[in-house]
Amino acid sequence: MTTYTAPVDDMQFILHEVFGISDADVPGYDELDRDFTKAVLEEAGKLASEVLHPLNKVGDEQGCTLENGVVRTPEGFKAAYDKVCEGGWIGLDCDPEYGGQGMPHLLNSCVGEIFVSANMAFNMYQGLSHGAYNAIHAHGTDQQKQTYLPKMVEGKWSGTMNLTEPQCGTDLGLIRTKAEPQDDGTYKITGQKIWISAGEHDMTDNIVHLVLAKIPGGPEGVKGISLFIVPKFMVNEDGSLGDRNAVTCGGLESKMGIHGNATCVMNYDGATGFLIGETHKGMRAMFTMMNAARLGVGVQGYAQGAVAYQNALAFAKDRLQGRDVTGAQNETGPADPIIVHPDVRRNLMDQKAFTEGARAFALWGSNLIDKSDRKGDAEAEALVSLLTPIIKGFLTDKGFETAVLAQQTLGGSGFTTEWGLEQFVRDARITMIYEGTNGIQSLDLVGRKLGLNGGKTVMGFFELIKSFIKENEGNAALEDGFLSPLKAASKDLQAAATFFMQNGMKDPNEALSGSYDFMHLFGHVCLGYMWAQMAKAAQSALDGGASDTAFYETKIATGRYYMARQLPATAMHRARIESGAAPVMALDAANF
Repeated sequence: MTTYTAPVDDMQFILHEVFGISDADVPGYDELDRDFTKAVLEEAGKLASEVLHPLNKVGDEQGCTLENGVVRTPEGFKAAYDKVCEGGWIGLDCDPEYGGQGMPHLLNSCVGEIFVSANMAFNMYQGLSHGAYNAIHAHGTDQQKQTYLPKMVEGKWSGTMNLTEPQCGTDLGLIRTKAEPQDDGTYKITGQKIWISAGEHDMTDNIVHLVLAKIPGGPEGVKGISLFIVPKFMVNEDGSLGDRNAVTCGGLESKMGIHGNATCVMNYDGATGFLIGETHKGMRAMFTMMNAARLGVGVQGYAQGAVAYQNALAFAKDRLQGRDVTGAQNETGPADPIIVHPDVRRNLMDQKAFTEGARAFALWGSNLIDKSDRKGDAEAEALVSLLTPIIKGFLTDKGFETAVLAQQTLGGSGFTTEWGLEQFVRDARITMIYEGTNGIQSLDLVGRKLGLNGGKTVMGFFELIKSFIKENEGNAALEDGFLSPLKAASKDLQAAATFFMQNGMKDPNEALSGSYDFMHLFGHVCLGYMWAQMAKAAQSALDGGASDTAFYETKIATGRYYMARQLPATAMHRARIESGAAPVMALDAANF
């Protein structure tokens, strides 16, 4: 049986010593003093370790069942969901006008990681609701907001995203779901959606589906897509629930992982829908959900790696096998714990260095969202838009890899269900696929985001790195182990971007063939930047006489490991990119 402990100390370090949020010029951050954030994170951690994580294995083994159109969630899920609602966790960063607590997105991301690490499949129920809340809050009418948001914030109602159909996933212009206008201003929604997370379940009184559909006679492709609110139960004028709408779950997917979450086939048979936003502008409204969801999936990716690492570390300290080649460490025992062996250390250090760097990177993204939303900071909005495909793609690729490394730490035990590591691997795998596959994230990064604001945004990122390096020149603690590797990695990134600019216009394949490597190259630079900042903060604490010297010295040593052993991968990715399209496109399709 696995265990989970929330990384409260590490989060506190990032929030207060790296980002200095209490003193940041962001509305609402002045409330986030150390005592407050610690209290919130500890309470979330207690709920996660005592209630949510024990249900992780239960959800995996029992899964969801469909009986006469009703989906039953695993034993204990409903009671746990009620506890989450009672604690106000679902509305942590939601608008107080609709019952939310109005906390910054940054704090919500910390809590999100804790809940995901504890039980990813369970957390997806409220995670999807949060995305639907965001879309309605941003694009709904006042009446729609008043009708749906208070119940969604309270957790009495949940929400979904309905995009994919059997014949189309990424290419949403191919959707066939129809929305027939009615005389009363509503629409009749007809079609089928697949792979709908939390599409039907027994934990809330109502489910608010957000559905992409086409109004007949509209433009072809994505320009003709509109977004609709389609509630499971109709809502009366007084807010009470009325008749069942014509939307049903036609089946549950049998999946590799996240068994505790209901992944549904949804059938819309003339269901009543309400337009949200403008006609034929559904993609704009949907991307309000998608962008938030992609950042959330990035958190899911590294959060599964983080909990897997915790359990791998505990095993490595306890498992006795072989002797330390430099001399026995456990002289009274039959063997030494496997953590003494260099290759096990390498494995664990890869896990630790990634998860801690990824945590800082994801929270930086959340900080940028707060700057955009709460301050109207256009530069922050552009920068997080640039970083979103990297947060989603890189953190989920490496998060899955980290879960596999953790599984490997256990050897044969990691392959058995008894020890629980294989579940983390299976659950983490979906993060690389949904909310836009990681290949699509890399194409978005190279095809759209590099050119954002005429290239000014990516140039602004390069300037961030350059300025940090220049500001800290002469800092002996950072010079060799952090600044020099970061400078080299940043040069690799700039060279790769230059290659795309020089060759991509003549032949788009020159850029697109290297897009996946570019996403990883960029991701490594971002984590290198995070580690350099964390090392600076840790050294500052040590210089200031901090009592917990082990924490800060460990942080610096872990950062040095990343800079020495992981960051050099940027040179490999640059070499692949600069090899161009020829090696990738050499074969005719028939010759594969």
